[in-house]
Amino acid sequence: MLRKQDSSYSRGVWAEDEAARYLCGQGFSMLKKRYKTKFGEIDLITQKDNLICFVEVKIRQSEAEALESITLRSRKRIENSALFFLSENPEFMSYDMRFDVIAVFKSGNSCDIDDFEITHLDNAWEAGA
Repeated sequence: MLRKQDSSYSRGVWAEDEAARYLCGQGFSMLKKRYKTKFGEIDLITQKDNLICFVEVKIRQSEAEALESITLRSRKRIENSALFFLSENPEFMSYDMRFDVIAVFKSGNSCDIDDFEITHLDNAWEAGA
């Protein structure tokens, strides 16, 4: 449950948990949560069939704010961390891969702190783009 007084860190962890539940409901298996490398962190790494997804989760007041918060710098951090993951897990080298964004945001004009929506933007960007 999300509370108004929660820190941005705890809100982020909550959003990542909600995103993980959503993806598992879509048939993805969770490989890693909060995967840390020397380049940075990837929120979620998931697998579905022959596909590996590196997922950035953003919680904001609106869908637009969440999607717009993915910067070129954050994309590079995630791409470099994904390459590091693949170097540590060569069994996934032959898999297709993509970079997804999950936006968690307030639903409409609701004042209910737990009234959030999820938008899953699959293949949000291409590596090196």
